[in-house]
Amino acid sequence: MKALLVVLGLAALVVIGAPLFTVIGAISLYGFTVEGIDTAAIMIELYRLASQPVLLAIPLFTVAGYFLAESNAPKRIVALAQALIGWMPGGLAIVVLVSCAIFTAFTGGSGVTIVALGGLVFPILLAEKYSERFSLGLVTASGSLGLLFPPSLPIILYGTFAEVSVDALFRAGIVPGIILMLVIALYAVQQGGRTRVPRHPFDARKAWRALKDVAWEIPLPFFIIGGIYGGWFTATEAAAVTAFYVFVVEVFVYRDLKLTTDVPRVMKESMVLVGAILMILGCAMGLTSYLIDQQVPQKLFEYISQVVTSKFLFLILLNLFLLVIGMMMEIFSAIVVVPLIVPVARQYGIDPIHLGIIFLANLEIAYLMPPVGLNLFMASFRFKKSIGEVARATLPFILVLFIALLLITYVPELSLWLVPAP
Repeated sequence: MKALLVVLGLAALVVIGAPLFTVIGAISLYGFTVEGIDTAAIMIELYRLASQPVLLAIPLFTVAGYFLAESNAPKRIVALAQALIGWMPGGLAIVVLVSCAIFTAFTGGSGVTIVALGGLVFPILLAEKYSERFSLGLVTASGSLGLLFPPSLPIILYGTFAEVSVDALFRAGIVPGIILMLVIALYAVQQGGRTRVPRHPFDARKAWRALKDVAWEIPLPFFIIGGIYGGWFTATEAAAVTAFYVFVVEVFVYRDLKLTTDVPRVMKESMVLVGAILMILGCAMGLTSYLIDQQVPQKLFEYISQVVTSKFLFLILLNLFLLVIGMMMEIFSAIVVVPLIVPVARQYGIDPIHLGIIFLANLEIAYLMPPVGLNLFMASFRFKKSIGEVARATLPFILVLFIALLLITYVPELSLWLVPAP
C-alpha cells in the first residue's frame, strides 16, 4: 500500500509538471531507503559521472551550437545549399533537409532547429510554389534529422550511459544518418517533379559568392567527422577545438555576435541547458545504480525471454517501445531507459553500438508522431498551425522514415561497418 501511494504521488508530480530530474531522483532515494542502502550511493554515481572525460564535450558542443544558432550562420548555409543544388528537381527541399540536419547535429535539439530555421526556410518554400502541406511537413520532419551526426549531444549521452565509445558511435551514425536523409530527399525529388516546382539554373557566380560567404563555417562538419573518423582526436578534444573555432569565427571574423553583450548572454543560455542535462544525468545514474543493484535488467530479460524467443521479434517490440518513449519524453529524458534496454539487448546478440543507432533513429521519428510528438508542438507554435494540420503534413514523411528505420534495425552492418573491430 505504501509503495502504491509513493507511485501515485510521483505520477501526480509528473502530471503537474514537476521537473523530471526531481522525480527520477525521488525514485532513487526511495528505492535505496527501502532497501536499507546508504543514499551516498547516489553521490558516488554523481562523482563517477563527473570523472568521465567525455562529459566535457557536452558543455563545449552546446555552446558551439548556440553560437551558430545566434549568428547568421543558418542564412549563409541555406544560401550556399540553394546555390549549389537549387537546380535539381526538389532542389530547394533538399536544401532545407541538409541545412536542418547540419543545424540539428550542432545544436542537439530538433525544436531549436524548427524555431531558428523554420522562419527562414518555410516562406522560401512557399514562394517557390511548394504546397503549404508539403512545406510544413518537410520543415517539421527535417528538424529531427541530424541527431546521428557528430557532434550530436544525444550520442554522447547514450555512450555515457551504455558505457560504449562515443567515438565509435559517431562513426556508426554516419551511414544510417545519411540513409534517413536520403529517403526524405528521394521523396522530395518525387514531389518536386510531380508538382513541377520551378527550378533555377546553376549560376557559378552566385555559387562562388555563397561559398566565399560561408568559407569559414564549411570546414566544421568535415573537420569534426574527419578528425574523429581518422583517429586524430577524441570527441572531447573535438568539442574543445570546435567551441574555440566557432567563437573566433562568429565574434571576430563574421562579427555576428558582440563580445561584450551577445557572448555572455549566449553562454548563459547554453549553460542553463547544460545544467538541466547534467541534473537529469546525475539523477538518472543514481536510478541506474538502484536498478542494477536490484537486478532489474536480468529480471526483465527473464520475463521477456519467456514471451519473445527470436531476435527479430524483439527488435520489433523494441522499436515500438522506443517510439512510445520518444513521443512521451524529450531525448535527454528518454536516455534513462538505456540502462534497462542495453543488458536485455545484449542477451539477444544486439551490439550496443548498433542499439544506440536504433535508439536515436526511433527517437527522431517519434518526435514527429501524433498525438504528442515534440516536433508537432514546436511546428504548431512556430507556424501558427493546429496540431492536426501539422500531423497530417508530416504523415508521408513518417512513412518513408519507417522504411529507413527498418533498414537500420535489421541490417546492423550499416551501423557497424565504419566501426573498427575491437
